[in-house]
Formats: sequence, C-alpha cells, structure tokens
Amino acid sequence: MSKLPVYRWRLAPDGYATVRQLRAMELRPGGQDVAAVLERPRRRRGPLVAYLYRIDQAKPVRPMTPAKWAALTKANAAQQVCPNCKNDAGYRIPASLGMCVTCAYPEEQCAA
Repeated sequence: MSKLPVYRWRLAPDGYATVRQLRAMELRPGGQDVAAVLERPRRRRGPLVAYLYRIDQAKPVRPMTPAKWAALTKANAAQQVCPNCKNDAGYRIPASLGMCVTCAYPEEQCAA
C-alpha cells in the first residue's frame, strides 16, 4: 500500500474532490480508491480529515429508478406518522422527541 499524499485545508490541487463535491457535480467515486487526504488542523484534537477522489476517474451518478422513487416516498411518509397518536403530523417527526410535537407537549396545547 502506497502512502497517500496529504494536503492542508484549501490547498489541494485541481482535479481532486470530496464525495460531497463530486455529488454536487453529479458524479460519484465509482469504485476508485482514495487518491489523497485533506487535513484541517485543530488546536486541541487531531486534525479533521477529508478523503479526496480524482475527478477524471469519477463516474456519473446512477439515475433513480421508479422503484427507488417509490421506496423513498414510502420511507419519507413513514417518518411523518406519529407512533403515539398514529396521525400524519405533516412534517418529519424529530428523532429527539420520538413523537409529534402535540403528543410531546400536551400541556402547552391545552393552554393555547
């Protein structure tokens, strides 16, 4: 295994991108290995690390199939149903509450 080049934050040469940057360009790593490492120093802990991939070896993002769209729609709809009252909240239920706001804070709903 060869040692990967390490670049400082914001000093990586052109032709490299992170996964998020590739996605913004509608690309994906496409099975390629990490080409370089980007490090952002921090004072009290180890550096933040980001992995870089070569843009010229990236592949286009695969298009969503109708089955994937249906599964995504179903998953999003399931996150809007309150497990406590079984009603559709109309928004994504916060994981921190685990139920809709009306069920989480019933005393505030009565006062209003």
